[in-house]
Amino acid sequence: MQMAAWSSLYNTMRARSGPVPTRQTLKRVLTFARPLRGRLALFVGLSTVLAALVVATPVLAGRVVEAISTGQDRGVVITLALVIAGVAVLEAALGLVNRWLSSTIGEGMILDLRTKVFDHVQKMPVAFFTRTRTGALVSRLNNDVIGAHRAFGDTLAGVVGNLVTLVLTLVVMIGISWQVTLLSLVLLPVFVLPARRMGTRLAALRREAADHDATMNTQMTERFSAPGATLVKLFGRPAEESAEFAARARRVRDIGVRSALMQWVFVTALTLVSALALALVYGLGGVLALAGTLDAGAVVSLALLLTRLYSPLTALANARVDVMSALVSFERVFEVLDLPPLIKDKPDARPVPDGPVSVEFDKVRFAYPAADKVSLASLEEVAVLDTRGGEEVLHEVSFRVEPGQVVALVGSSGAGKSTIASLAPRLYDVDSGAVRLSGVDVRDLRADSLRGAVGMVTQDGHLFHDTIGANLRFARPGAPDEELWDALRRARLADLVASLPDGLETVVGERGYRLSGGERQRLTIARLLLARPRVVILDEATAHLDTTSEVAVQAALTEALQGRTALVIAHRLSTVRAADQILVVEAGRVVERGTHDDLLARDGRYAELYRTQFAEQPAAA
Repeated sequence: MQMAAWSSLYNTMRARSGPVPTRQTLKRVLTFARPLRGRLALFVGLSTVLAALVVATPVLAGRVVEAISTGQDRGVVITLALVIAGVAVLEAALGLVNRWLSSTIGEGMILDLRTKVFDHVQKMPVAFFTRTRTGALVSRLNNDVIGAHRAFGDTLAGVVGNLVTLVLTLVVMIGISWQVTLLSLVLLPVFVLPARRMGTRLAALRREAADHDATMNTQMTERFSAPGATLVKLFGRPAEESAEFAARARRVRDIGVRSALMQWVFVTALTLVSALALALVYGLGGVLALAGTLDAGAVVSLALLLTRLYSPLTALANARVDVMSALVSFERVFEVLDLPPLIKDKPDARPVPDGPVSVEFDKVRFAYPAADKVSLASLEEVAVLDTRGGEEVLHEVSFRVEPGQVVALVGSSGAGKSTIASLAPRLYDVDSGAVRLSGVDVRDLRADSLRGAVGMVTQDGHLFHDTIGANLRFARPGAPDEELWDALRRARLADLVASLPDGLETVVGERGYRLSGGERQRLTIARLLLARPRVVILDEATAHLDTTSEVAVQAALTEALQGRTALVIAHRLSTVRAADQILVVEAGRVVERGTHDDLLARDGRYAELYRTQFAEQPAAA
């Protein structure tokens, strides 16, 4: 009885807020489960057999009491005892098999759902990740996928098993004594209704605690990262932050204490109700037995069956909560899977042509996609997404980079240089015009071939929290150590790595913060060299480096650019002067183009930038 109370309370607390899932969601779930229908059928069948065995034991126990009370031969008692033992062994064996089926079905679904969501998210454009909260997205891969798994594990097993157990128990109890059975059902509302009311109150407390936990997790995630911790030490208010964190932690503690007391009172009360029901069964059953209308064994069977009646009744009373919770989880997973990726291969996509590669921008117009095209309100944690169309940031941009040439982009901050650089590797698709590699529109090229042909180094030099070797092999999995050391030598980083105690096995830390800015950049350049792209894009790769680091990085960049087609967002004088052509970008347009000397002679926008920005910067050796 106490287990039934805890089960009832737990199920009512699992109710989740949100939109009611549609019938279409249920159909899609059934379609999704179709490959598992064989195991599901076996699972349902075994659950039915197990439910029947659960009911069989009380009936057999009553027969034993009846055999003893009527003075039957001891062989009958021994036989019944052996049958009860056999039922227990069979129930344990079938329960193990059923648990294995439940686990394989559930864990298989988790694997399938997680891989589908992970693969789908990887296809999303960069704009998706710039808008989405990482924690909300990770939650879809964890909490919601596990919630969906419960639909085929706990929920399905519970509904099938409890339904069969309830039907068989009621049939057997009515067959023994309809009066006792009716009395048991009359007491049912006293058992179920408090569970639902108390469960609702506890669920509200749990949601409040979850909100506080989420806020504390966000605070810890932001403050405990390397840049966040640095910012707090420089500008933060540790005392105020500690007080805010402690206040939320104390509220979570208070909720935990209150919830524990409410649960104990609830379970104690329901256990008392069930004990009273059991007492009524013994009382009424005993009176009927003394009157000769009921056997003593039947009274024992009814008492044992009663313990098997309340648990499935309360579980089925809350089955809708379980099913709706599982369907909500499915709906949240499907919500991500239904967000179409803006960039995908055409059915007839082809590889980048062999040989040196040219880069051409032909009357390119581009606007960053609106939020409703690339994101979800639930992932951004806003009520409604902004549906306004993106404002055009590139206007009729045209230029050509011949194989082996270096073209530099200069201009004011926000002029559109990084946007231009992001279109060549097809991080976004143009709205009109075309970006071509060796005369082929990038939209007609295979994504894997494009990634192999175009390499990019950004100004932040992102690295994973892994070893130096693993970060390098991200560009070429399986590359031998000799090639890694060669790339490090060419990136002017081999001596530093060799001096580290763990060498290539040195962990660089979150985002590479165990290395200096110049070392991170050289490591990303080594990764680019290992990938051996035919086109190199440098997005202000030396923007935030001191002069000493810049000299080392520039030497590595010179190595990286040799023999390759290059598009460089220029930040330093040396890169600008060495370029075969310089494009001056302002307000999304190419306003000037030419060599360094030609543009200086025109005394236009480039000459102005040169005088105000570049002329004050020493040229890197």
